[in-house]
Amino acid sequence: MNAPQSGIFALGNPSHAYLEFNLQPGGDSHALVTAMADLREPRTTIGGVNLVSGFRPELWRNLVPDGLPGDLVGFNEDLVGADDYVMPAAQHDAVLWLSGSSYDVIFDEARQAINALAQIATVADETSSWPYRRYRDLTGFEDGTKNPSLLAAPAVVLIPEGTAGAGGTILLLQQWVHDAAAWESLPQSAQEGVIGRTKPDSIELDPQPPDSHVSRTDQEKFGNIFRRNMPYGTVTAHGTMFVGFSASQRPLRTMLESMAGVADGVRDALTRYTKPVTGAYYFIPSTDAILRFATIAASV
Repeated sequence: MNAPQSGIFALGNPSHAYLEFNLQPGGDSHALVTAMADLREPRTTIGGVNLVSGFRPELWRNLVPDGLPGDLVGFNEDLVGADDYVMPAAQHDAVLWLSGSSYDVIFDEARQAINALAQIATVADETSSWPYRRYRDLTGFEDGTKNPSLLAAPAVVLIPEGTAGAGGTILLLQQWVHDAAAWESLPQSAQEGVIGRTKPDSIELDPQPPDSHVSRTDQEKFGNIFRRNMPYGTVTAHGTMFVGFSASQRPLRTMLESMAGVADGVRDALTRYTKPVTGAYYFIPSTDAILRFATIAASV
């Protein structure tokens, strides 16, 4: 059986860092995967840090042709929706997501990882995240209300045994910048109409506004996604890191298309107050698949 990277399911960590890398010009993709495999043995944690590593689908396919779903591709083109609304493509070659109990440990581990990869890849994007009011995002609403439980999540997230990429998963990573002034100018009732849920207790509205965030991201229509979203940023510039996992790319892609109003011209009302500035898909291989590239012996 192909074991998943455990950090995907490591809930409750207050400190996070997302590092995206590009190969150096003329760089060797095999060397990049090997260097990331050697960072640490991914079945356990080091210093209280969970590490999830992933790769641009085309890069992994070049190394392991039958090692991921055949239809999986990177976020290689902008997604353009209604009113010329754009979700930008910002695909990079690799990602490291570190999470843990305190930011000093995350900081040290992230620096070591960057140094270990410095001769092979450069940091293309870096974001740090932290929780806000336990389980809310910076709109003040509860986030991830329809997440599957940890018992059910593996069936949603992991590619089934006997299929290409078994034990792996697909990650959609996006940085969304909030227009805090515009959002906070709305009365609570208007905010609830945008989200599609009540703010204090997260009860879905009935009837549901057709352009609400709940309506445009209905998992019963598109398929289940395991969200590990986190707030990021400073007091003056902040937003949400969308961190969504699925065993198939289709739920992730169709969710974005629905939010942008690609098919019917109806945009998610939330996109009036927050916009994506990055977007990338990564294949997150199983622990077993990554360790086949490691040169450092796995710890027991």
